Amino acid sequence: MPVKIDRDTCIGCGACTDVCPTGSLAIDAEGKCVCTEDTCVDCGACVGTCPTGAISQ
Repeated sequence: MPVKIDRDTCIGCGACTDVCPTGSLAIDAEGKCVCTEDTCVDCGACVGTCPTGAISQ
């Protein structure tokens, strides 16, 4: 199951994209994090990296 992203809390800093081992996270045209569900392995690396707590498992 992919991680959950609270787009209202996301500030689009990209910290999560830097630590994602599968490259499943990206910042979209609206400046918010999005997850490619097909490749997310729910490892949680992004959860602890997000400075605003916008990502959860």
